[in-house]
Amino acid sequence: MNIGLFGGTFDPIHKGHLALAHAARERCQLGRVYFVPTNVPPHKTAQPGASYFHRYAMTALATQGEKSFVPSLREAPGEFILHDKKSARGSVASAPNYSIDTIRALKQSLGKSDRLFFLIGIDAFKDIAKWREAEALFAECEFIVASRPGFSLADVASALPEKLRPRTEVTKPFNKQPATGDLALPGVTLHLLDNVNQNISASAVREAVAAKRPIKKFVPESVEEYIKKEGLYTR
Repeated sequence: MNIGLFGGTFDPIHKGHLALAHAARERCQLGRVYFVPTNVPPHKTAQPGASYFHRYAMTALATQGEKSFVPSLREAPGEFILHDKKSARGSVASAPNYSIDTIRALKQSLGKSDRLFFLIGIDAFKDIAKWREAEALFAECEFIVASRPGFSLADVASALPEKLRPRTEVTKPFNKQPATGDLALPGVTLHLLDNVNQNISASAVREAVAAKRPIKKFVPESVEEYIKKEGLYTR
């Protein structure tokens, strides 16, 4: 089975996240997509506006009704423990959650014939070379990257860790070629999605809530109701 891993703060999860997951599922025939809310994001200076509990609850609400979409507790703080058929794992509340650790833990529960795909947006992918054990990430799984207008194949290749990055003279001809299709390089397999560009961000949702503006166009109705009920992002 092809398995997708979609990590993020999901603060809150919104329709852009879901559109990426749907497009990735169709493109790479994913039988399951794990949505993994991060407890302590290592690459963001500001901590999430909502607690892990609320972000996981919103993720569960947003994915209900989609049999192949599974909210996961793999990066939960200490009071949350994941139990599945082959593993039990919790994370320390104060410790950052690194994708390489989550990927390796998940792979331990997969079958030998399963293929793992890591879902990510182009803005996050731009900084992938700064992630912990960045080169190892590409050895562990394939990447599905949601692109958007303005990014070329050369931009994507240039974002790779230095040891995996093609020489400039190799990528130069692709400076004007949109970031679409598949990109296969030694040690790297990327699947680029160009049809999921939605002008939605979690920060825009939070700002709209704080300003008492409607958010129905940004998030599923169940998430909108949860945010209102719990009084999230009001200040």
